[in-house]
Formats: sequence, structure tokens, C-alpha cells
Amino acid sequence: MHVIAAKAVAFKEALMPEFKEYQRQIVKNARALAKRLTEDGFRIVSDGTDNHMMLVDLTPKGITGNDAETALDAAGITVNKNSIPYDEKPPRVTSGIRLGTPIVTTRGMREPEMKVVGDLICEALANISSPQALASLRERTKTFCSKFRCSRWKRRGCKNLLNAKCRMKNANCRGKKRGSLLFILHFALCTLHS
Repeated sequence: MHVIAAKAVAFKEALMPEFKEYQRQIVKNARALAKRLTEDGFRIVSDGTDNHMMLVDLTPKGITGNDAETALDAAGITVNKNSIPYDEKPPRVTSGIRLGTPIVTTRGMREPEMKVVGDLICEALANISSPQALASLRERTKTFCSKFRCSRWKRRGCKNLLNAKCRMKNANCRGKKRGSLLFILHFALCTLHS
């Protein structure tokens, strides 16, 4: 039942005029981030992006996807390692990372902030073997992200989704399980880095 409730909330949000602008901004942000990363010598597999995500080839920098994922996580930036076309590295190592811009757009970031995000990513990957630099970068990332909160209409959608889940289980929303998918979605959309 919670899947049906989630779809209902998603379809309702998709009908809102704000959602169309939100989708346009996601693509603008993805293009801005891709541009910033290419300026630092990274290769975007598709030579740019026309959607919400990009696949970054790390081989020009001699970094594996696994190492990049670990270093960026230490810097407070969540990415996924990802194989690139004709990848010579095994799937557990990879030569690339996958980046997406929906969550940062949800939090209100625009193209100028994508330059900052790109700077943080490039700096983390340049200091991949320095735990002190990554710890310092994590604090800068946290400070930067704390300036951006979940937008009001998105937060309302998160609460509606959580309320629907809680009503279906005849439970008080305060008693939601911390491991539930809806709690994780709510946390990611509304309270990340708070």
C-alpha cells in the first residue's frame, strides 16, 4: 500500500506548475556541474548531459571509482561508483562515478552553487589520499549545505507521504521506524546536513 501512496503523492506533485520549473532547473544544474568538472580535466562520458545525471570518467586523473566514492564520502559528498563504457576495471572497482542533481535542486541550489559543488568534488579528488584535507572539506561541505533547506512544497510532499504511510499502519508518525524507506526519503529530502 505504501507504494500506491508514494505514487499518488508523486503524481500530484508532477501536476504542479512548480514541478515543471523544478525539472528544468535540475537539468540546468546538471549541465553546470558537468561543465565545472570538465574544466578540471574530468571527462563526462556523454560529453555533457541532457538529463538529471552524468557519468564521470576518472581515468584521465588516474583515480578509480571506488577510491573516488570513498574519498567523496569522507568529504561529505555522496556519489556512486559506476562502470564506464568499455571499462577495463572490474565492477567492484570501476573507472567512473555517477552524479545527479535532483537533491541539490530540491534544496534550492542553482547554477552558481553547482560551481561550488564542483569545486568541492574536484578538491576532494585532488586530496584523495589526505584524510586531514578530506575531514576539513567535510566541514566546509556541511557548512555550505546548511544554507539550503528543503523547499516548502517539497517538504509538504514528504510529510504527506509519511502521514499516508503512518495512517496505513495505524501508527503515530512519531513512531515511524528509522530504517523505513519513507523515513530515509524524508531524511534525505528535508534534513540532510542540518
